[in-house]
This record gives sequence, C-alpha cells and structure tokens, in this order.
Amino acid sequence: MTTVEQQTGSAIRPFRLEVPEEELADLRRRLAETRWPPKEIVDDSSQGVQAATLQALMQYWATEYDLGRVTARLNALPQFTTEIDGLDIHFLHVRSPHPGALPLIITHGWPGSVVEMLEVIGPLTDPPAYGGNAEDAFDLVVPSLPGYGLSQAPGETGWDPPRIAKAWAELMARLGYSRYVAQGGDQGAGVTDWMGRLAPEGLLGIHLNYLGSYPIEVLAAVFGGGPGHEGLLKRVGVAVVAERAEKEQAALDTVSGVFRRGYIAEMGEHPQTIGYAMAESPAGLAAWMLDHDADSYQKITRAFLDGQPSGGLTRDNVLDNITLYWLTNTMTSAARLYWEYTRDVNAAATSPKPPDLKLPVAFTVFPAELFQAPRRWADRVYPNISYFHEAERGGHFAAWEEPEVFATELRDAFRPLRAPRVPEPRS
Repeated sequence: MTTVEQQTGSAIRPFRLEVPEEELADLRRRLAETRWPPKEIVDDSSQGVQAATLQALMQYWATEYDLGRVTARLNALPQFTTEIDGLDIHFLHVRSPHPGALPLIITHGWPGSVVEMLEVIGPLTDPPAYGGNAEDAFDLVVPSLPGYGLSQAPGETGWDPPRIAKAWAELMARLGYSRYVAQGGDQGAGVTDWMGRLAPEGLLGIHLNYLGSYPIEVLAAVFGGGPGHEGLLKRVGVAVVAERAEKEQAALDTVSGVFRRGYIAEMGEHPQTIGYAMAESPAGLAAWMLDHDADSYQKITRAFLDGQPSGGLTRDNVLDNITLYWLTNTMTSAARLYWEYTRDVNAAATSPKPPDLKLPVAFTVFPAELFQAPRRWADRVYPNISYFHEAERGGHFAAWEEPEVFATELRDAFRPLRAPRVPEPRS
C-alpha cells in the first residue's frame, strides 16, 4: 500500500470472513425454535412456498448443514475490500494461471450473492481443467453488490445501478486493468448494462443473460397505465399495439407478471417492512428467498425433498447463500436496490434518455429464465449485438446451476474481444 493509497482511501485490503461463535449459536437456537404457520390449503405452490419444502430445508439446515461451510469456502479464495464512493466494497479476485487471461468482472443478482458465482471460477480461470482452451481464460473480479452479503450497506439513497456501475469501473481501474469485459444477470444485468452505457476507459464489451434495459414501448405496456408512470405512454408517442409475434407476446405477458410479482412489488415499495421479518426469522428469510421463480423453486424443492439437485443447485450450495444473508443481516439492504430501481423507472418519463450503448453486447437466453428475451427486444436496446445465443439448459441462476454451460457462453461471447496479454494488476 503506497502513501498515496493511504491518503486517498483507495487501498485494497485483504479480507477474511470471521463469524463469532455466539452468532452461530444464535442461528442454531432460532432454527430449533421455528414457529410454523398453518400448512397451505392447496396441493401446489399457488399460495407460496410449501410447508414440505421449507420444513425439509429447515431440518437439513438445523441438523446436517455445516454452518461454517460458507465461511470456509469464501476464505479459501482471494478476497479483498476497498472503499469506493464512501462504501467498503467486498470482492473476490481470482487470477488465472494462464498467460494472457482476459479480465472479467461478474455481477450477481438477487437473491444471490458472490456464492452463486463460486462454481464458475474454475471453468473461467482454468479452462483446460474443464475441457477448454488456455487462450479462453479469464482473470475474475466478483464484487458483492452494495448491501449484499459482505459489501457495506449504503447509508443514503441513490445507490442505483448507474452509481454501482461507476463504482465497478473505479474498482477495475484501481486493480490496474486497462482492458476488460463485464457480465451480469438479474440485478447484475442492470449494473452491467449501465457499465456499457457509461463506457469507462478499458471496457471492451459486455455479456448479459437477462435484459438490463427494455424497449420503451415494452415499459409503456407494462407500466404506462399505472400511477406515476403515465408519462411513459406520452414518451412513446403512440399507442402500444397488441399485434406481436407469438414469442414476443409471451415475453411481454411474462414481463408484466414479473414486475408485479410479490417480491419485486414489495421490495420495490417497502423493503424496510419485509426486513423486520427477515431479520428475525431464518425460516422467513429462506421462504422469501426461495419464492423467486417457479423453475428454480421446483429445482430447489427436488434437491431438499428428493435429494436430486439440478446441477449446482444443491442443498449445501443453496444454504451457503441463505446462511451468508443471515449472518450478515443484509436482506433489508439488498431489497433496497429494488426500491432504487423502482424510483428510476418512475422517473423514466421525465429523465434524460440514458446514453446509447455502443460497445459490443453479447446475450445468452437460458431456456428456464423468467422470460425468453426476444431477439428483436435485444436489438432495440442493444444495436451493437455481437453474439446472441439460446443455451440448451439453465435457468435464472445459470452460473450456479450450469457453471460449465455458463462458462462456455462467456468464452464464446468474448473470444473476438481478446488481444495480447494485459498488464498484471497491482493486487
């Protein structure tokens, strides 16, 4: 650490997660004393997370899961923190053993954390060990979103995707990377989208597995008639027509449902309210995090009820993520990002148009994602699409569930942007 770094607060500090035994004891007590609500009165998940699923998860969490596992997994990797824009940002920084590796910053989403990216570290940094080629290797930077897990929670409003994107650009510059690429899904897609729009020096292109932006007419169709969004229709200037290709109409119907889903609506409006329950009850936290989308819920249910995980969505991996949220008490601060996003959407009618994204954009559609992004939508918001592919398998947590498929997509997507060896980072 140089004198300049000490003075500016830009030091990059090694990080190690330490969890006091009393916190683990408190979690064990709460797991044992769960107060259960009445069982659902239907035979499916239409009323939410089913009792059998959650009881199996809680039983495993309380009696078989190693509460120190997530700490050990993270501490086995190079972890760091650095202060950016007033917040301590946590990140994993795993360099490839292969010369010429392309630096890549990956941003997770919700209800994920850096845990959902652990399974892709090997395939991305060391492709030959997974049947790939050394020339496709990446140096990985995997930050925790502000208020998610191990990054400091913002103490003020305004930490929306554009602000996080600026922080990530500063992080990559601080690490000494002069050429790099970025990837994101879910909330990470919004951050990565904004990185592409801001086009910081050194960013070569981005990859998304979830739309970070939507055509304005899609936003108008979804929000245009709702309170606070009337201006969207005026901005479009014409009525939104219902005549669309079948796949596009299906995507629009799904998007409309997604944005009105319980967790998105509640976290977008009142993240503090749900936080009180999530901070008090491990069962409540687990149920809220499981009730994300039908596909991942069914896969996680099979893992706990039948012991048949879908790829990386194993019982232990799922509980690593939930346990990290519990130990860091970051459910509320994580939910606030949806509140920030809702504010951004509300302001879309009167705010200046965001910068066009002119950098190369790669996009992968995973078949069990919340919705299948139509190519025409992607072309509308990303005019410079360099790669568009529909993967054979994988869902919303693609990197977690299908790490090698995910890694293959990134290798293929970013191969054209590679160049001779980049300078070694400072830390």
